[in-house]
Amino acid sequence: MNTHDLYEKLELAPVIAAVKSEAELAKALLTDVEVVFVLQSHLMQLAELSEKIKKSGKIAILHADLVKGLSSDETAIDYIKTCTSFDGIISTKSAIVRHAKRHHLLAIQRFFLLDSSALENVERQLNHTEADIVEVLPSVSPKIIKDLIKQSRKPLIVGGLIRDKEDVMGALGAGSLAVSTTKEEVWSI
Repeated sequence: MNTHDLYEKLELAPVIAAVKSEAELAKALLTDVEVVFVLQSHLMQLAELSEKIKKSGKIAILHADLVKGLSSDETAIDYIKTCTSFDGIISTKSAIVRHAKRHHLLAIQRFFLLDSSALENVERQLNHTEADIVEVLPSVSPKIIKDLIKQSRKPLIVGGLIRDKEDVMGALGAGSLAVSTTKEEVWSI
């Protein structure tokens, strides 16, 4: 899987299903979403979860920082690459993103925008990330989305607090490549 394939899929279906359980995954696989983020999982589930997503023809991305039983370090990326079918990872850690890139995994670096200080910190880090895509949470104003895209020169995914079509359209209209959401009713927009 390469970034071009991911971009094509997200152009077709810019809403990403973010799942926290097998039940949510089962529902996501029945929708038209093209990309699935597995946000919470257990080490013993990874191979099976990734296979289910891949068999459905969707892109499988794992939040590497939130896997129970797997430390969030470079060895975790080695395991994900060799023992699962995930196409890529999400991480808040730059070192994990770099290691994922060395393993030819898609890499999404997640940032939390809690206040103006956090925004300034993200702006400083954007020039140094090796991620294919940047994801920011929670959803922010269109003006901030535009500024982040300009600064990072990387595609942006907006997640967190995406509740309805208006939120999706606002983020996409500001230039976001896609939105990620756990809200099942938004997956079909």
